[in-house]
Amino acid sequence: MLELFVKGGPIMYFILFASLVGVVIIIERLIFFRRIRVDEQTLIRRLKATLEKGHADEALAICEANPSPITNLMKVGIENRHHPKQVIREAILDAANLEIPKLERSLSALGTVANLAPLLGLLGTVTGNIRSFGVIGMGIVGDPAALASGIAEALLTTAFGLIVAIPA
Repeated sequence: MLELFVKGGPIMYFILFASLVGVVIIIERLIFFRRIRVDEQTLIRRLKATLEKGHADEALAICEANPSPITNLMKVGIENRHHPKQVIREAILDAANLEIPKLERSLSALGTVANLAPLLGLLGTVTGNIRSFGVIGMGIVGDPAALASGIAEALLTTAFGLIVAIPA
């Protein structure tokens, strides 16, 4: 694998960096979403039963014990339960607008990696072809190894750029 990396030329270092950034973002998002996962149906039933008994403080404690976007919204609704419905609705919408950036954090950077990796692969394709044509231009077509190294660089960077972009 290291041999392929080296044959891909200097552009491979940029593709490797993009790959590492993408992997870090993907792992962080997986950990985040696993951490905030809750069984919504069970949680809502518990909150509904608690609120029907009039135990708002206990319902808030349930929300605090199960941190997730849905419990954060429920908590805002419970805290504003004495206000008119329109005020509660606005407070929940405001809280939802605060939750969205937490859920979408780093996704634009991941999108940048997904867009940049194939472009870097294309750049490697161009530089590899330039090397190949340079060999032909120098009149040493009799050395197929020199010609093949430029073509290999072109194909490897394209392949690795796509390998990085597709999962991202």
